[in-house]
Amino acid sequence: MEIIIFDGFGHVLREVFTALGPLIAVFLFFQLGFLKLPRERVIQILSGMLLTLVGLAFFLQGVYVGFFPVGSVLGEALGALAHAWILIPVGFALGFVAAVAEPAVRVLNYEVARVSAGYIKEKVMLYALSLGVAASVALAMVRIIYGIPLWYILVPGYLLAVALIRFSPRNFVSIAFDAGGVATGPMTVTFVMALVVGVATAVEGRDPLIEGFGMISMVALAPILSVMLLGLIYRERGREDVDR
Repeated sequence: MEIIIFDGFGHVLREVFTALGPLIAVFLFFQLGFLKLPRERVIQILSGMLLTLVGLAFFLQGVYVGFFPVGSVLGEALGALAHAWILIPVGFALGFVAAVAEPAVRVLNYEVARVSAGYIKEKVMLYALSLGVAASVALAMVRIIYGIPLWYILVPGYLLAVALIRFSPRNFVSIAFDAGGVATGPMTVTFVMALVVGVATAVEGRDPLIEGFGMISMVALAPILSVMLLGLIYRERGREDVDR
């Protein structure tokens, strides 16, 4: 399979500029009309925006030409294995590392640690969220192997999430639903979706349009549950500290 590294890069660059252009325009409008920031500060902000634009374009290009093909090829190779159960632990491991590499997850963890003054540590949030994503990818493999309908997983999962709202601390509930959004970033969507679709294509009797899709909805659900469970752990730990 021939891969041209910068094939389609112009299109990616235009998409990124289309997304960031309005933000830059809004900043300039408010700068000229209201903010009146010093020149040095404006140059610093615009330089950061330029770096973001170029960096995001290179990142997305790398995802498209690197992670998407390797996810698809790896999925087809794993789906062709004689022992299908191997897909479950492999899916768990790949889901975990994909979540750890997700930039949006890092941003969320940093903000949570900053706002909570270090009470909720970055690494704890990272592991809780990544374990949730890993479990969802492993469950997606189980779904493909045994042909389980998607709603058998999503309906009980969201009912459990609603039930956990009653018991989990309010700050963790808010964080949990944001965690579900950031977990479905470009790394997870591109690599894991290509992986699961590849597996569904290779497994005999499975339709990739039915079995391969729906995985992102599971990935969005799993961090909600894992972070709210983390909230329960923090609440119990807080009670133990009070009892002491």
